[in-house]
Amino acid sequence: MSDIKLFEVRAGGVAELPSSSMQVESSLQRIFEQSLESILGVRFLAHEHSTGPVHGGRIDTLGLDEDGSPVIIEYKRALNENVISQGLFYLDWLMDHRGDFTVVVQQRLGQEVASQIDWSGPRLLCIAGDFTRYDEYAVKQIARNIELIRYRRFGEGLLMIEMVHSPRESLTGAGMHKRATVRSAGDIAGEQDDSDPYISQRISYRISQTQGALRDLFDATYRALEEIGDDVQIREQKFYIAFKRIKNFACLQVFPQEEVVRVYIKVNPDSIALEPGFTRDVRSIGHFGTGDLQVDLRSMDDLQRAESLFAKSYDRS
Repeated sequence: MSDIKLFEVRAGGVAELPSSSMQVESSLQRIFEQSLESILGVRFLAHEHSTGPVHGGRIDTLGLDEDGSPVIIEYKRALNENVISQGLFYLDWLMDHRGDFTVVVQQRLGQEVASQIDWSGPRLLCIAGDFTRYDEYAVKQIARNIELIRYRRFGEGLLMIEMVHSPRESLTGAGMHKRATVRSAGDIAGEQDDSDPYISQRISYRISQTQGALRDLFDATYRALEEIGDDVQIREQKFYIAFKRIKNFACLQVFPQEEVVRVYIKVNPDSIALEPGFTRDVRSIGHFGTGDLQVDLRSMDDLQRAESLFAKSYDRS
């Protein structure tokens, strides 16, 4: 059971707000679905999505995350409910019915979004008032993108969510990094698909072309983002590396020809003094990755200057 307590400050002192989390009522599922992108960084697709008469199941909530990965959300309605096994069952259905999912995305979000679905790392989010120690042990033994999220309600107007378990490292693609320096440039370059017309834009290719001081700066930036908190997850996408808690807080890229390490973060550009060549407002500029502020790093001094901005984005995620 979570030991988090919430107090209301009053004129005569403080009063503890009563909390509840024993069951996931249908109203809570609606709250999540109505604000799915704000809470989890996931775009809502479907409620109680049927997996068909043969499969005979219903996915509680179906979504697409900010990196284009399919998301299945299951709500644990009782402490002894085996929601993890049920979710894995639906993950297998999803991978066997990609066309059905693509149609849902197309109908809800449009053809352009549907054409960019990333099938390399579908996610299962299990939401519950609490989890048993067996739940937490089980997901650590399963090499899948499974996240356990605990919720608590305080009074009528407050909802708290807490990440109980998330895969620390990316389970997408080839798992590029334990740290940025683990795999050699030659290893990464050898894995490229020559038929990919966007090969020069892929993050793995660009890393393979990065050497010397720029590679040192990229590695240092990777480590700074990775070590900003114990709950950081790292997801390797085609065109960037995403660093996230519940939602992305940084998307890392490198451009060898421009000799720049670029990071997109979720900081309001209006909240800081923009510096040409260092920070840029990209709210109206198309780019790979998530975030409204572009930070360009060309030296270790730039990285040191950027760390407070990284922390600000991390705190908001």
